Amino acid sequence: MGNDSCLIVSGHAQVPKGIALHEEKKFIGAVLVINKESQIIEKAEFTLITTLSNDFLSNLVIGYDLHQGIDPLLNRIKRLCLMPSQGAIIQAVRAAYERFKDQLYN
Repeated sequence: MGNDSCLIVSGHAQVPKGIALHEEKKFIGAVLVINKESQIIEKAEFTLITTLSNDFLSNLVIGYDLHQGIDPLLNRIKRLCLMPSQGAIIQAVRAAYERFKDQLYN
């Protein structure tokens, strides 16, 4: 890593009001390192309060092949991440993916 074969992209989404995370952070960020050629997510980090939730989500997305599109990954997050901030997490991942696609095809 650290060469021209990878991109780092991020996406952010507003955290819903009324949940504990909103008191700490107003937005959730998803930061992904993606191999441009293979389109595999090589590293991932989320701006969540707990290390456990960050690690869990990172492990869900690392290794995912974006040639499959984003929907199977988002469905996996929906199925396995049963947190009040689930919608914001999905939105942040989708925003990062869109940024990656824009860069890749422009």
